[in-house]
Formats: sequence, structure tokens, C-alpha cells
Amino acid sequence: MVAMNEHTSHHWPIAGHDWAVDFLQKSIANGRLRHAYLITGPPQVGKMTLALALAMTLNCTAEPPEARPCGECRSCRKTRSSNHPDILYAEHDENTGALRIETIRNMNRLIMLKPFEARYRIAIFEDFQMARADGQDALLKTLEEPPPHAILLVLARTTENIMPTIVSRCQQIPLRPIPMQAVRQALLNVGADEAQAELLARLSGGRLGWALDVLADETLLEERAAALDRFEEMLNSNLAQRFALAEALAKDYQHGREGREAVMRLLELWQSYWRDLLLLKHGDAAPRVNIDRNVALEHLGYQLDAEGVQQGIMATRELIGKLSFNLNVRLALEAMFLRWPSLNAHWGR
Repeated sequence: MVAMNEHTSHHWPIAGHDWAVDFLQKSIANGRLRHAYLITGPPQVGKMTLALALAMTLNCTAEPPEARPCGECRSCRKTRSSNHPDILYAEHDENTGALRIETIRNMNRLIMLKPFEARYRIAIFEDFQMARADGQDALLKTLEEPPPHAILLVLARTTENIMPTIVSRCQQIPLRPIPMQAVRQALLNVGADEAQAELLARLSGGRLGWALDVLADETLLEERAAALDRFEEMLNSNLAQRFALAEALAKDYQHGREGREAVMRLLELWQSYWRDLLLLKHGDAAPRVNIDRNVALEHLGYQLDAEGVQQGIMATRELIGKLSFNLNVRLALEAMFLRWPSLNAHWGR
């Protein structure tokens, strides 16, 4: 969890989503707590951090209630260390990345049990967009008749691949990228120097989780640079080179959850680069994410037309949405690359 920020209006251990915290605080104070919340937003934007902050608050033992979460009681400490017996985490299949029906059924069974030591039993389903239809059906049964002591926290990138009946039975909390200054301040709060905080805040695209990861491991910046180099190479490549990369990425995607997450991060980074190009082509004054590539962006913006850029961003965005389904990843990557514009005069050779 992030350090508490003296610039926020609350004391929950989360930065930049004050409206969501305010909404949840009022719901708790006024007795309007829902049994299920659907927290959506881009990767590393703070979904799990908000879910754990809510869980910590609900089971905190501090008095008065307005002091919760205190961060110091036994329940808060166990929540922070992911060791609380009444907070359950759904595990993804290591081979396919899916939330299997057996896992969801087991979570349903466990959530029905009375809490061991807390007020609530809380079940957290991360990346629920990866749940198959039968698994979603299994969760729906619990959502329709939840026990009074149960809170279900469903986390997903979007609601696109989630059954409408599940969405309608949850209180939606859509998280957006947070302002750059909020990211910068949060980084300063955890010990970043001014230069680090400024650079990472600008590159984060409002995703504090990403900035904190890079602060802890600066080799991630090198990986990011290599990924953007690859993007630029693909615009200058021929069809055979693009298909070779599609094959390599498809193999990476099959290497467990870590491989899938790496491919998703790559595609999301490329999508942010397409967005920067689109802003450039339309003369939009909105801040670019990849500001360290301004020279390359200007060069590519001069070479590509607006239609080609639009096609590139749409093809990438659609593939990101489809990867939650059981599809042929290699063919899907090839289809995306076919829709990308090309700067290579020998494109088809």
C-alpha cells in the first residue's frame, strides 16, 4: 500500500482516488455498505490498493469508527501482510491465466463460512475479466444471495468481458489515471528524490502502481525503452518481420501468468505510444505520456497520416480487449500487425 498523503482529505492508505474513498466512507458511515463492489480501471492504477484499504477499514478494531483504518491494530497489520484469515484471494490458473470455475466455487464455499475473527469475510477476485462464462455463472449465484457477513470485491480492467447480470449486482467504482502531481507527491512521500518523482510521474500516465514499481527497480525503465524501440522498428519492418515478432510474443504469452502479463504490459505501452501520436496528429494540447520520446514522436508524426495512426491505436486496443478470451494469440497478433500502418517501402516482401 502507498504511504498516506498529507495532501488528501482522508487517512486511507491510497493516493489520488479521493472521490472513491469519500464515496466508500460515506457508504460505511450511513449504513449503505453493499455486498459487492466492482472496481475497474487500467493496470496498476490502484484497484487492489483500494480493495485492501476498504478491507482494512471494514475490519479495523480502532475506536471511534472515524479513525478506521488505523493501520496499527492486529487486523490492519494482518491485512497489510496479506495474512488475514478472513480475506480471501482468488488464484488464477498458472497455465491459462483464467479464473477457473473450481476456484470460484471454492471461494463461494469459503465466503459462506462465518468470519474467524473479523466483522466481515472479504473475497477479492483480481483480473475478473479473465473468468470464463461458467466461472462467472458460479459467482452470480453468490451475488444473488450473499450471506450478511460477506463482502465481494471484483477487480477488472473493464466491464467489457463481464456478464451484465454481474455488473448490475455490484456497486461500480471506476478508477481513472490520477493527476500527475498526485503521482509525484506520492513518490516523494515514499522517498523518491525530486528528479525521480518528476520523471516517473510524467511517464506513469497516471498509474501510481507503475511508478512505484519502477522506483523499486529502475531496470524496468530499460525494458520500457527496449519495448518502444521495438514499436518503432515494427513501423519500419516488412510483413515477415512482423509475423516473426507475433510468433515470439505468442510463445511468451503461453509461459504462465508472468508471460501473459508481460505481453499485456507491452501492448498497453504501445497503445499509449499510439495515443501520443494521435494527440500529435490532431494538435491536441493534452500532455503526452512518453515525453522522453518526443523527438521520435515528432518524426513519426510527420511520416504517418491521421488515418493510419487511428487504425493503429484501434487495432491495438481491440487486441488488448480480446486477450481475455480463449483465442489463438498468434493469429490475433498477426491481425493487429496487419492493421498497423507501415513506413517500409517493401512492406509486403
